[in-house]
Amino acid sequence: MSIFDDVSRFLETRLEEFLRSNPHLELQAIEEQLKEQEEDTLRLILEIQKQEKTLQAEILSAAQEIQRWNDRANKAKAAQRLDLAQAAQERQAALLRQGNQRWGQMQGCKERIEKAKELYRQIQLRRKEVRAKAAEVKTKTTTKADKTEQNWDTKGWNQSSNFNSFKAADPLEQKFQHWEAEEELDRMKRNMGK
Repeated sequence: MSIFDDVSRFLETRLEEFLRSNPHLELQAIEEQLKEQEEDTLRLILEIQKQEKTLQAEILSAAQEIQRWNDRANKAKAAQRLDLAQAAQERQAALLRQGNQRWGQMQGCKERIEKAKELYRQIQLRRKEVRAKAAEVKTKTTTKADKTEQNWDTKGWNQSSNFNSFKAADPLEQKFQHWEAEEELDRMKRNMGK
């Protein structure tokens, strides 16, 4: 273990404690993570859809090539060129296998897109739940803060104050100044009497 590991673990622990004591911040962090996952999932969907389009184009191209080699094979058979007909049929079969592979890959893309869309919907739902919970925690915190504020026994606590105005015409300030002055006089009298 290095000092960096110790410091890192200490900071992680402190962060976890802080988030537990401030649930609204923890929920905010979770919502941010969900937002990032949502964006990542959208990017994944777009990427797979792009792959699907590419595969569709390859399948269409393969189908056109298969048709072309089929026509050539038929033309060669009609002309009694069996060697060319055989080669054309072999090419057609190879293109058909390649097209079938692309078709399977495209079907896999479709399945992955559906799974990614379902994941996206789940993330959106979870994010909505977290937002609702954060609003609930915020409301509870605000309500608790309001109650705490109302429970203070000191009347002046909730009143706005201007400290400079207290000094000008505050009767309590005057009483304390008078009492402190008397205390100072008594102290001086005692010191002089010694």
